[in-house]
Amino acid sequence: MKFTPLPLEGAYRLDLERKGDSRGFFARLFCEEEFAAHGLSKDWSQCNVSHSATNGTVRGMHFQRPPEADAKLVKCMQGAVFDVIVDLRQGSPTYGGWTSVTLTAEGGEMIYVPEGFAHGFQTLTDDAELLYFHSKSYSPQHEGGLLFSDPDVGIVWPLEIGTLSDRDKSLPPLSQVEPIA
Repeated sequence: MKFTPLPLEGAYRLDLERKGDSRGFFARLFCEEEFAAHGLSKDWSQCNVSHSATNGTVRGMHFQRPPEADAKLVKCMQGAVFDVIVDLRQGSPTYGGWTSVTLTAEGGEMIYVPEGFAHGFQTLTDDAELLYFHSKSYSPQHEGGLLFSDPDVGIVWPLEIGTLSDRDKSLPPLSQVEPIA
């Protein structure tokens, strides 16, 4: 795997190193030694899949608070998404900053989201499917969220906003979200 640091400290884009022949290819999605060498979580306790039927769908921006704050490893298995993270770490020099990676099934790229970040995405195709690895199991009492359209964060979504849950529409702006310690 190739690990490329993103502008927000601790976040990475991961590209597969495919070994192929006439049958197709083989690639490693996770290697405990490689993740440890980059100081990344190597313990995954939960794996989830997310399917969105139509392009333009936005899901997010979600996170979990300590002591259940989790790191995520996200890969697009079908279609394409504009994947976004926002730094919510207390005292971080990039607090409130965002960055994005386009994830495609064809390209195989992944994003590593450290603890203390909100995460969300917009589908760029119909029938987009994501695979998520989480370092902690989901804990409803520790869940939090950030308004996807907060002008103080300024995420520039590539498509017109399509389907959005009522929950995501009602999440608070950054000014009302307590930083993650």
